[in-house]
Amino acid sequence: MEAKPTFTDRLIEAIRQKRSLLCVGLDPQLRYIPPDMRAAAVARYRQAFEAIGRLYAQFNREVIDAVEPFVIAVKPQMAFYEAYGQWGLWAFAEIVQYARSKGLIVIEDAKRGDGGDTAEAYADGHLGEVSVLGSNGVELTKAESPIRVDAMTVQGWIGSACVEPFVARVKQYGTGVFIVDKTSFRPNSEVEQIVTRDGLTNWQALAHLVSKWGKGTEGSYGYRNIGVVMGATYPTDAPTMRWILPNAWFLVPGYGGPQDGGADGAVVGVNSDGLGCVVNSSRGVIFAWHPVSKSRFQGPPENYRESAAQAAEFARDELNAALQRSGKLNF
Repeated sequence: MEAKPTFTDRLIEAIRQKRSLLCVGLDPQLRYIPPDMRAAAVARYRQAFEAIGRLYAQFNREVIDAVEPFVIAVKPQMAFYEAYGQWGLWAFAEIVQYARSKGLIVIEDAKRGDGGDTAEAYADGHLGEVSVLGSNGVELTKAESPIRVDAMTVQGWIGSACVEPFVARVKQYGTGVFIVDKTSFRPNSEVEQIVTRDGLTNWQALAHLVSKWGKGTEGSYGYRNIGVVMGATYPTDAPTMRWILPNAWFLVPGYGGPQDGGADGAVVGVNSDGLGCVVNSSRGVIFAWHPVSKSRFQGPPENYRESAAQAAEFARDELNAALQRSGKLNF
């Protein structure tokens, strides 16, 4: 039987089809959603968490429709959903399924980090299959969770006790993991910068562990399904990360919006084949209409879809221009 395409296989095929490295973060915040949409949600569902869940689902669906021609993936950050309990999780599940129906890859930003049975449960629910009741209620069977995604972010500082259950699911189901390693936050993480007894920074030491964990997760194109988060705001560190992890994927936050690391910085870690990085922009696209985005496409709230589409198209083209300048636009 022919093996199914893995997460990175599908990522590569999407990049080549759309000629884009762009991922859009679906991180809804009430204060940046157009006021008329908020008012309509309250009028229909009153001041209830249901109103917020349904509002988030509607907003995200319309953003997905607007940006789909220009992006290969979406990255919902779980924190913005789980804060609203069952209705927030309902909205998360809704937009995961909707994004998939539009042919987009879903990367969940959850940054899970624990060990033992807890890590097993996280890995099952987000990347594998969970136990469910069988037809007689006595025997158990397996099914996909409604929040299963194509890939997710995982904290690696606990080490193998945390990461290995996720690696096992990646190998079994062809899903993907990005280990949180070199983040985009400013000021720089003091934990990531601690120097070990071997003379490496913590983030470099963790990257070497990721190299070990990723062995055996290669897809049909030779890229591994265990990658790292490598922030666009620290481009001078990207070549070192690439040297340690030549065939791993980098999830690159910090491009666009308030953290803007710039397009040239975002693509430093891209390999000569034009692959190896998926670059994320969140509020710079989904809230492009609002001043918080610092976008050139700001406008009236009712035009938020058009603003998001224009911002996504611009980001795709800006990243490709940066690849062209670096001689890496090879897809």
